[in-house]
Amino acid sequence: MKNKNDKTTTNSNPVPRPPIVVVMGHIDHGKSQLLDYIRSSNVVEKEKGGITQHIGAYEAEVQHEGKKKKITFLDTPGHEAFSQMRSRGVKIADIAVLVIAADEGVKPQTMEAYSAIKEAGIPFIVALNKIDKPNAEPEKVKGQLAENNIFVENYGGNIPCANISARSGKGITDLLDIILLLAEMEDLKGNPADNASGVVIESNIDQKRGISSTLLIKNGTMKKGMCIVSGDAIARVRIFEDFKGKKLEQATFSSPVKITGFNKLPEVGAGFKTFITKREAEECILDYNKSFISSTSEKLERVLEQKDKVVIEMIVKTDTSGSLEAIEKELTKLEDEATVLIMLKKGVGDINEGDARSASAANNPIIMGFNVNINASAGEIINRLKIPFFLSDIIYKISEWLEAEIQ
Repeated sequence: MKNKNDKTTTNSNPVPRPPIVVVMGHIDHGKSQLLDYIRSSNVVEKEKGGITQHIGAYEAEVQHEGKKKKITFLDTPGHEAFSQMRSRGVKIADIAVLVIAADEGVKPQTMEAYSAIKEAGIPFIVALNKIDKPNAEPEKVKGQLAENNIFVENYGGNIPCANISARSGKGITDLLDIILLLAEMEDLKGNPADNASGVVIESNIDQKRGISSTLLIKNGTMKKGMCIVSGDAIARVRIFEDFKGKKLEQATFSSPVKITGFNKLPEVGAGFKTFITKREAEECILDYNKSFISSTSEKLERVLEQKDKVVIEMIVKTDTSGSLEAIEKELTKLEDEATVLIMLKKGVGDINEGDARSASAANNPIIMGFNVNINASAGEIINRLKIPFFLSDIIYKISEWLEAEIQ
């Protein structure tokens, strides 16, 4: 939906924005050590040592060609947001760094990481780590990469390659320079006049503060007092912090920010928009809900026309967004030519009256919960209407139960 208060790029010129970088590679090849070294030596405001991380991304400030430049890093290569990017096609990162230990070479997870980078369609840099080890063989690793059709510079290709030691810091300045040069080539731009938009990279429920999410701003500016919408979740920008927990009045593109006060848990990997007024935000949610209901109804109508199909309308609630993603993946494995699963409703938290009423309106409903409870009003509806339900703290038990129900 077009926000009438949006300032489009016709009102001001786009300007260069900092790159968003994800670090990937085989386990124990030095991804975390590389991020730790960059964090401790190059974090904005030069805070040395162990920085308390409030959220799953951070900004580093480095010297490049005589100027200070920022780079935003997703905090861990196995970050949930990046796996969501693969499944939903949301391009969270602009650039990837593929870390390979120079003493071990290409491993299965190296190739898995490369496949993810290729699928995302983003440029990448090969970082040959642990070059200070006696048995390091960087040239041999470049040959292994070539055998897997990954051609670095001076080995038949144009993929940048840096020799580094995440332990001592050797070569890391060169790696950061390459990242910034690649960002310049990509011509990454943002418009500060736009209302902020971007991607949800973390969501959680704090028993004291409520629902909070880490958002990565891809474009525009977010200011205190604005309304944020992600799916059908909404929050007023009041408790607004940067990656170090410092209170903010505003933030702009490529910055990770933490917002507390959502009415429900935003979905990890989903996009978000900001609006000047709450009315516009609510209109956006209304459009989202209409679209969701319409697409679900259309799918349901199509499958109901096929009399030989078993159609199950599911409501799934879990304790965390990570659990919800894992269960969704498991349940989709049960769908085949004879079985269609419709996700009527999903979310984080206990099964409530609204969930039970949604199930009561369905043709063939099932309610499943992982590490959650059923509240009293929902339990009364479920028992009265004899709606099938199953609760467990083991994911595969939920799959087994649903498979038995299908049979």
